[in-house]
Amino acid sequence: MRKIEIIGLILFLVGMSVFTILPFSSQYRLSEEQLRSSVKDIHRDQLAELMQPMYGQTYTSTHSFLTAYSSYFKPYNDELKAKQAWDQVIWDDYGFVLAKAAMDGPSKTNPWASLGLSIGLIVLGGIMFNLGGNGASHESLTHTGVFHSSLKNKGLLGLLTGSYLILFYVILYWFPAYLAPLVWMVEPISQFLSGGPASQWFLYGLVYTLAIGVMGVRMLLKYRGNRYQQLRTASLIFFQTAFAFIIPEVLVLLNKPYFDFKNIWPLDYDFFYDYQLDTFISSGGLGLFMLVWGILLIVIGVPVFTYFYGKRWYCSWVCGCGGLAETVGDEFRHLSDKSIKAWQWERWMIHGVLALAVVMTALTLVNYFTSFSLLGQVTNQLHSMYGFAIGSAFAGVVGTGFYPLLGNRVWCRFGCPLAAYLGLVQRFKSRFRITTNGGQCISCGNCSTHCEMGIDVRAYAQQGQNIVRSSCVGCGVCASVCPRGVLKLENGPEEDRIHEFPILIGNDSIKLRA
Repeated sequence: MRKIEIIGLILFLVGMSVFTILPFSSQYRLSEEQLRSSVKDIHRDQLAELMQPMYGQTYTSTHSFLTAYSSYFKPYNDELKAKQAWDQVIWDDYGFVLAKAAMDGPSKTNPWASLGLSIGLIVLGGIMFNLGGNGASHESLTHTGVFHSSLKNKGLLGLLTGSYLILFYVILYWFPAYLAPLVWMVEPISQFLSGGPASQWFLYGLVYTLAIGVMGVRMLLKYRGNRYQQLRTASLIFFQTAFAFIIPEVLVLLNKPYFDFKNIWPLDYDFFYDYQLDTFISSGGLGLFMLVWGILLIVIGVPVFTYFYGKRWYCSWVCGCGGLAETVGDEFRHLSDKSIKAWQWERWMIHGVLALAVVMTALTLVNYFTSFSLLGQVTNQLHSMYGFAIGSAFAGVVGTGFYPLLGNRVWCRFGCPLAAYLGLVQRFKSRFRITTNGGQCISCGNCSTHCEMGIDVRAYAQQGQNIVRSSCVGCGVCASVCPRGVLKLENGPEEDRIHEFPILIGNDSIKLRA
């Protein structure tokens, strides 16, 4: 089995190397026909004339192509903005679509070979590595040695992994043209599923789904004796694969709106944007169903399900962010900050993001129903600010890129507005709790070490108090790693769920109610 593990690691590293090198193996040559077939009708004539000097020129790198594109595009737009000719300004950034159209390289001429040598080897290597010993071992169920790993304890491997992830997310959100060669190799899959061309988001969705699947295998092996963890992991893989990836693409193939039926406002912060509402209303019965479905989830689904099952029904069984955190991020769950100061920051930040999402949505709806006569373009600017700061920088770059640095639930703890909404219901009106048997606790610390949400579980267990923190996602790992069966996830009556007296945690003598 050790040989399989080593072979898997080698294949994984080879695949990652090819994946990293592919964007540097292409050249670009733009024609007028390519440009006209790639941009919107209203911009075709403007851009076709503007980009004439680029036609027939060969650019040996993405950077040189984008530099040339920007040298013609940016001065033109800046001049129009200076003249306040807003109706002529091209607000769309066509850097990615033009780079994809003009690109020529191995991933375009041989997409299946490029896909197999990169993502294919990564997936195969990951599965072999998991089967060969890493995932099959139960050693990771205790904290013995976990703090001595260079990858898992902010060592050199951890810093390199985090840097790679951060760089990938920065490029994905703000410089997607550099991913054009990688997008070309998934073009056949996109054409099969949706009948349309692949984008950087299709590439990301495919990689995201495969990552959850491969590392989900590891979780299934790691917790193969725990039915709760087995079912939970299988549920996360299913909802990500079916609801978040395949179904939305098939909807597009059927000429219906792209829609993730498990995504809920305010995590799906653009649900009430004007273009989304117009899309729902103009798409007939299915579009109206999507709109009503989304609203029912917000006002009925979240409170009812959270009342009976706590926020775990979504955060640990359905959510795609939670799915990545529980599978890919499982190796880093012990890095979550358990300090009181982190808890204080957590409460202010996550509820602050929720308040911001509510205000933004309220302004959006007011603007929509007043035909933009009251607020004008204010909401569009607010959308851009929120999307940049929360949707991209926080949820993407920090939320996932910082797994090896700050733990796997940074976004869920400090930034997710839906987690804040679910947490408020769970804290004050829910049947869910983690019960403790303090008399059996031996203070081994496994529970606190493995809590990805930064909860000092041991402190509650030693006092025999139920854990009803609003941040708890009910993953159940604390109960799974407890050697004495002290902890148990329950959905019982509300009575006696919260103890009358607070407990004291730490040397600061700060009273923290359960």
